[in-house]
Amino acid sequence: MATNITFHPGAVTQDERDGLLGQKGATIWLTGLSASGKSTIATALEQHLLHKKLHAYRLDGDNIRFGLNKDLGFDQASRIENIRRIGEVSLLFAASSTLSVTAFISPYVSDRQLARDLHEKAGLPFIEVFVDAPLSVVEQRDPKGLYKKARAGEIKDFTGVSAPYEPPTAPEIHIRTDQVDVAGAVEIVVKYLLENGLISSV
Repeated sequence: MATNITFHPGAVTQDERDGLLGQKGATIWLTGLSASGKSTIATALEQHLLHKKLHAYRLDGDNIRFGLNKDLGFDQASRIENIRRIGEVSLLFAASSTLSVTAFISPYVSDRQLARDLHEKAGLPFIEVFVDAPLSVVEQRDPKGLYKKARAGEIKDFTGVSAPYEPPTAPEIHIRTDQVDVAGAVEIVVKYLLENGLISSV
């Protein structure tokens, strides 16, 4: 951990920033197995929010590994660090009065709880969205052929096959993507944001 550092607060409070920008920030954290529909829903949700003139930005698991987290692998320690960094980055976006939409497998309860704790400490909303589909369904979808490779032993530490996924026990939102389409999933999230005063229009 770095030493001899001092945090420098800004001259604008969170409430003042929200008021000036006309929007509250929050993190909408999508978690679920590979091919459950996280990225697809996140992309559609970001598009919907932006079309409503709301500040929103999507952080996608694969995309982040092209830059910020390109030094990380998929072993347990790397997965933990991957999510720790995303928790911090999503917090910065939320603090800027942006709706941060993240789409990460984030397989461990403890890591998602760490991200939640960061937001709660800062007084910023953290909305866990469990994008849920049975393993049999996501294996059938398998758009990248990853489950097939994992079953063949070509990919080690693959979540749901050779590495664990710990599902949320009390997410703010639970979406069954074997029962609802993308538009329906976006509608569910937007309804939650409206009902909880995070947005004022759809």
